[in-house]
Amino acid sequence: MSLKMPPLDEAVLARRGQIAAALRAIVPGDGGVIDDAAALRVYESDGLTAYRQPPMLVCLPQTTEQVSRVLKWCHGQGVKVVPRGSGTSLSGGALPLGDAVLLGMARFNQVLQIDYEDRLAVVQPGVTNLAVTRAVEAEGFYYAPDPSSQIACSIGGNVAENSGGVHCLKYGLTTNNVLGVELVLMDGEVVRLGGRCLDPAGLDLLGLVVGSEGLLGVVTEVTVRILPRPQTARAVLIGFPTVESAGQCVADVIAAGIIPAGMEMMDRPAIHAAEAFVRAGYPLDVEALLIVELDGPSAECDHLIGEVEAIARANGAGACRVSTSEAERLNFWAGRKAAFPAVGRISPDYYCMDGTIPRRRLPEVLRRMEALGAKHGLACANVFHAGDGNLHPLILYDANKPGELDRAEAFGSDILRLCVEVGGVLTGEHGVGVEKRDLMPVMFSEDDLKHQQRVKCAFDPKQLLNPGKVFPVLHRCAELGRMHIHGGKTPFPDLPRF
Repeated sequence: MSLKMPPLDEAVLARRGQIAAALRAIVPGDGGVIDDAAALRVYESDGLTAYRQPPMLVCLPQTTEQVSRVLKWCHGQGVKVVPRGSGTSLSGGALPLGDAVLLGMARFNQVLQIDYEDRLAVVQPGVTNLAVTRAVEAEGFYYAPDPSSQIACSIGGNVAENSGGVHCLKYGLTTNNVLGVELVLMDGEVVRLGGRCLDPAGLDLLGLVVGSEGLLGVVTEVTVRILPRPQTARAVLIGFPTVESAGQCVADVIAAGIIPAGMEMMDRPAIHAAEAFVRAGYPLDVEALLIVELDGPSAECDHLIGEVEAIARANGAGACRVSTSEAERLNFWAGRKAAFPAVGRISPDYYCMDGTIPRRRLPEVLRRMEALGAKHGLACANVFHAGDGNLHPLILYDANKPGELDRAEAFGSDILRLCVEVGGVLTGEHGVGVEKRDLMPVMFSEDDLKHQQRVKCAFDPKQLLNPGKVFPVLHRCAELGRMHIHGGKTPFPDLPRF
């Protein structure tokens, strides 16, 4: 399989030893700069393992000052930089380049401050998603976004991809839970965006950075919202005779004005794989399974559970099982959160897709996806955030069989084209990266893409940060014309600088 990436800069590669020496002067000590060929293999891909490329060098800074100095040096020398968190990205967003420095942020792993009165935590970007909740749970708080990879994925990576999770329906994606960031621009300048409260005055530059996939700057500190644990949380397992009836139930629950804390859906292949792996007690005689969680005061939960059960029965649901303890509720979710590795036990390889559709189109899209599977001759297990229409089809294939990966990619492309056709978008939380890059014209016009690139140029005029990602064609900034935000010399004259 071929992947078109920016051509290698031979002049930069010829200076590899000089670059390594310069970066070691900035980030001294063992492991600060890695240039051994065997050690670089650890970084050759992210969670999209179909694409692999060892980086030219890896640099592992420990302080904001080091990040600033590394970026400033690379900016002055015309050296490209690819930021990387925990490497769990499923879109190739952290895929290295052969002539670029891979800037790993794993050493930024401290919780810096917890403020329960203002309900926030200040953390470094290498802190894992789950570690934020672990740091505050003793006081009855938690961090709401909870991707399935939360035990491993980093907060910095969550910011880059605008990650969600099973509770994003009610509590929002990363962008709804980040209050501020410290950001190092490609020229080494350190700025702060946002602060310690929601929706500060001025341009929403924080909204640009969250979900920008490492194209605009390197995040070195994140201020996140923490929430008090709800008084009650109960989950309901609901089995359906068809995938379409489960999809219709999702639409009907939302139409009734009920906003569950989470509403997840799995089809038969995913149910059986998860149950064999986790033993969560899932029914095996159904075609689709909904997990619906309600939270809040006990009386409200009891009432809403009754409403959801009635809607489910009206859509032909069979078994309905309500959690009776916190351990049972967590067990219901354990199967769903382990669905990806569980599917890995039933297929040599799988390709995890990510697209979002309007909820009302869910039954139609599921029917058409089944037809697409038959067209490409590949099976598909469906696991997704049903409440907000974020699909995660897992296309099953065997990379050892010639042509199967190409068919899986073609199947995935057809799914994403379908998502856009019915009024959805190419990604809900995994990002564009390299996986969906060449499909961007399906969703955006040429003018749309050029305007997005003008934003990129305002932050990174030399286009040295994470090139080759998101945009199918990368225009030179001079070709695009200037983006005037405030006027004046610098695009962001009123930001706090350090």
